[in-house]
Amino acid sequence: MGNRFICMAKKDVKENGSRSKRIGRSQRKLLAEEEFLHKQALSMALHQHQLSQRFEGSMSRRIGSTSKRRNLGDESFSNGKQVPEILGNIQTKKFILINGEGFGAWCWYKTISLLEESGLLPTALDLTGSGIDLTDTNCVATLAEYSKPLIDYLQELSEDEKVILVGHSSGGACISYALEHFPQKISKAIFICATMVSNGQRPFDVFAEELGSAELFMKESKFLIHGNGKDKPPTGFMFEKEQMKGLYFNQSPTKDVALAMVSMRPTPLGPIMEKLSLSPENYGTGRRYYIQTLDDRALSPDVQEKLVRENPPEGVYKIKGSDHCPFFSKPQSLHKILVEIAQIP
Repeated sequence: MGNRFICMAKKDVKENGSRSKRIGRSQRKLLAEEEFLHKQALSMALHQHQLSQRFEGSMSRRIGSTSKRRNLGDESFSNGKQVPEILGNIQTKKFILINGEGFGAWCWYKTISLLEESGLLPTALDLTGSGIDLTDTNCVATLAEYSKPLIDYLQELSEDEKVILVGHSSGGACISYALEHFPQKISKAIFICATMVSNGQRPFDVFAEELGSAELFMKESKFLIHGNGKDKPPTGFMFEKEQMKGLYFNQSPTKDVALAMVSMRPTPLGPIMEKLSLSPENYGTGRRYYIQTLDDRALSPDVQEKLVRENPPEGVYKIKGSDHCPFFSKPQSLHKILVEIAQIP
């Protein structure tokens, strides 16, 4: 009898031990996945900080002269070394990448890698209150304040230096603002499913068909943030996570969506409600290009088509199967277009 109880006790201990091990492994797996996600986000932020310095030394690769183009449908992405792109005689190699609402410099990590591998010089900037910039978004009231990191960068360029500006979504308003104030510093401006506004238009007006009138949005939207108190005008907005996934990331890889969910920040409201003053002699002389995303739920293809009709750019490009974030969903196609625009004499 005693031996029987001892055996049963040993069996219970063994089963409990196995169960504890299984639970332990499960918990460790969850913790490991969470830690990996945070490390990935932190890595993107640190990488962005390093990109604020000019790329030298490693950018000295020489590019071949063949004119063969690769298939735009290949969307595989690798951090490993790839064959450099066909650059031809590109005069401006510096790309300045500007984030859209809620995003930061972190969202460009695939584009940065591909441009670097092609021998180009990308720099991703955090707009004020975006990414790892510590400014409280509730304190950003004007487009000038929102665009300050870009304006500061352009001011520091030498007189004979030019860059290619790339703006995503509401970041298009920032590169329009920069075109008006520094047309001589900007070789080309590329709008990616962006708010390419006309003179006297607000960035919000571009989204009006999706979000309704500004007055209605300011009154009834449940996504508004009242940083100065409920009795004061709203200072920002941010969509709920599930809504963001449906609007922005309907074709993006799961890992990129996870990264966005831990990195997105509220968007200051003042800058997107501000009317832009754009003149023919400054903004009007800029070379603008527009990239349309054809599976976009945040800014529909019809609205993007209307934008290019009302404010015609020098060139229009289209990416099939891309959601509002082609730097996630179609990085190779986006990269090919950026290089192609850079090659235009």
